[in-house]
Amino acid sequence: MLKLEALFPSDRMPLRSVRRFLRTPNARVWIAEREGRCLGNLILLLRRGGRSARIYSLVVAPAARGQGLARRLVQAAETSAASAGRDSIFLEVRSDNPAARHLYASMGYHESRRLPAFYDDGADGLRLEKVLS
Repeated sequence: MLKLEALFPSDRMPLRSVRRFLRTPNARVWIAEREGRCLGNLILLLRRGGRSARIYSLVVAPAARGQGLARRLVQAAETSAASAGRDSIFLEVRSDNPAARHLYASMGYHESRRLPAFYDDGADGLRLEKVLS
């Protein structure tokens, strides 16, 4: 997971955070692997008593992109969030990441807020949301 986190241009998760997410009962972690190699992962947060879920992190290795892996990870998170009684799901994405924005738009996510200078490197973000049925 840490090797994949290193692919982000900023806001990389340190080992301490990864360990915390793997232990906390309010987080769900999916790891996509093949032959012992981590190809992607997604972290979903479920705040106790909340009505929405948050996709905290989604990353797919460059060699595994274009194979529908990110879509399957997001679908698993949406199913888990709905099963946990959540009405909606949201995430933040870099405004300069057209591939991720296209994926989420194709899955029914809409922009709910612009987040100026949201990332450590000063890049703008977007809050995307989806109502779960």
